[in-house]
Amino acid sequence: MAVNLVAPKSLMPVKGVRLSSLEANIRYKDRDDLTLIELAEGASVAGVFTQNAFCAAPVTLCRENLEAVSDGITKGIRYLVINAGNANAGTGEEGMTSARMICAEVAEETMTDLHAILPFSTGVIGEQLPYWKIVDQVENLIDQLEPDNWMKAATAIMTTDTILKGVSKSLEINGKTVTITGMAKGAGMIEPNMATLLAYVAIDAGIEQDELQSILDDAVTGSFNSITVDGDTSTNDSLILMATGKSGVSLDDSNRDEIVELINDVLQELAQSIIRDGEGATKFITIEVEAAPDYVYAKEIAYSVARSPLVKTALFACDPNWGRLLMAIGKTPVKDLDVNKLSLWLGDTQLIEAGEPLETYEETQGQIEMDKEEITIRIQLNAGDAKARVWTSDLSHEYVTINAEYRS
Repeated sequence: MAVNLVAPKSLMPVKGVRLSSLEANIRYKDRDDLTLIELAEGASVAGVFTQNAFCAAPVTLCRENLEAVSDGITKGIRYLVINAGNANAGTGEEGMTSARMICAEVAEETMTDLHAILPFSTGVIGEQLPYWKIVDQVENLIDQLEPDNWMKAATAIMTTDTILKGVSKSLEINGKTVTITGMAKGAGMIEPNMATLLAYVAIDAGIEQDELQSILDDAVTGSFNSITVDGDTSTNDSLILMATGKSGVSLDDSNRDEIVELINDVLQELAQSIIRDGEGATKFITIEVEAAPDYVYAKEIAYSVARSPLVKTALFACDPNWGRLLMAIGKTPVKDLDVNKLSLWLGDTQLIEAGEPLETYEETQGQIEMDKEEITIRIQLNAGDAKARVWTSDLSHEYVTINAEYRS
């Protein structure tokens, strides 16, 4: 059950975006598992993808087509087609052919440049994608495109998620409304660069391609590249940011901070929702590292704690065994970690001061903190001015059950 996460009752349409979803029986029965997103002509699209060397065929093709936009081979991205239930990863040349055939069908039916299509897949790795099930539904997908189908699409992209994940926000700029809506899926195989996730965020402000990519690259650092469930980086991770320009507001020096903050807020909320719905999660954990020599140093220590199975199982058990926290901090592969300067807090309760156990600490204090559904672990290194923050979940019996039975 998701930790303090409630599905939105609705998601706002974004001018210049239409969506459709339907049932293609790719793996699941009696549910939508195929989605098409249409973007108005002239929209800008930016993306970040998995760094896994075994990246899926659609990831490779997405990179190629976005590069074609940058190189001027095509005017821009017009359609995104997404399937759940099959990752089309580890499928070799046949997998690439399948992804290309899906794009070709969308391009033909919409009379669009082949490079203007981005394909996405999520689900089981190592099985060939039944591409014909998708191709057969392209015409129906096009016929059902509507601006107000975000909720339907957010449900269709789910795999082991227990709840749909979506965020909508808006702001007024010079009397005009700028709207942003995003959806994401992901619950396991979650780790930076990226995580097993797909995420799609659209804003109706006008933002040039290069600027949009720069904004996304910065925003992902404090959102989707600051989460982990199990330390495993998926083959299919994709995060797409789209800007249609249909609100009549374009990014400039006078509104840049407002628009960038809006994008950052949505990405962070979506990233956190993935952790709150982590497979088998009963806890939502924030790990903060302060007073570090630099950001990378701080992030490494935060992730060492967040990835530790011993820490995560103690969190699940509500066991205030803070020795596991010290272990996880101490094993971090960073140089010159001076444990004699380190201070440590569990929630509002301090455990360590300058490397020494706090004499006033009592285990009942730690127990109160560990019994909470949301826990903050704060580590102060007293070795600089940098800080970093990571979000993670606990490791429960249910996580093992979900993954042991994933293909059954």
